[in-house]
Amino acid sequence: MDINNIAVIGGGTMGNGIAHTFALNAFNVSLVETSEDLLAKAMATISINLDRQVNKQIISAGEKDLCLSRITKVVGIENIENDVQLIIEAIYENKDAKISIFKKLDNRLNPDCIFATNTSAISITELASACRPNKFIGMHFMNPVPVMKLVEIIRGYSTSDETYNTIKNLTERINKVPVEVYDYPGFISNRILMPMINESIFTLMEGVASKEAIDSVMKLGMAHPMGPLSLADFIGLDVCLAIMNVLYEGFSDSKYKPCPLLKKMVAANKLGRKTGEGFYKYD
Repeated sequence: MDINNIAVIGGGTMGNGIAHTFALNAFNVSLVETSEDLLAKAMATISINLDRQVNKQIISAGEKDLCLSRITKVVGIENIENDVQLIIEAIYENKDAKISIFKKLDNRLNPDCIFATNTSAISITELASACRPNKFIGMHFMNPVPVMKLVEIIRGYSTSDETYNTIKNLTERINKVPVEVYDYPGFISNRILMPMINESIFTLMEGVASKEAIDSVMKLGMAHPMGPLSLADFIGLDVCLAIMNVLYEGFSDSKYKPCPLLKKMVAANKLGRKTGEGFYKYD
């Protein structure tokens, strides 16, 4: 199937980045949120990020205008047009909320439409059980979406080869690199990354070193572009905790148990950059 019309559900950090990327690559994008205010915020972010690309001479001012013209703002999933060929869900990490969306859309949209989720760790098979399992797949983009090349393409238990090949080819059309992954908790990226972040938080909690020292060791000693605690702030500590909980519950292994300090900081709403404070403070 040749996909040209997509809908992105959720205009937050990941959703607006996905919409930006597809629209810049000549796709028609419906960006779906629950209110006009949230859509205005998402579009403002996309415009700012496009300006960065213009200033770096990655794109022209004309290409920015074309990109924005390809994005249609939609309030409410009930107003998604039936000609959409791909749904990409990019809301917060909550299994029940995601399933609710897919159930509502399953009977509304044409049977050929592929359903994809940008979940960081939740089982694709479980989400697919709510709707069309053979046309359901994971598309896990990396943050920031317009910059990062990787997309994990996650097969559910019943994902068809046709669906996988369609999404693999689509990912290449937007100049990303697809990597095939099977459906296990955390997939590849977060199964490896999040325990490292979690262990870094344990290291801080136990007084082994300061946050600056922990980040410096990983940057200077392991050549990581960003220290694990800075990265946790960038991702969002609530997202890190949600992924650790998925790993812990999915594998029933104590090595994935979330650090108490991580849980305490999330409870205190110290979530990182998005709240102005996490392990570090931000203006």
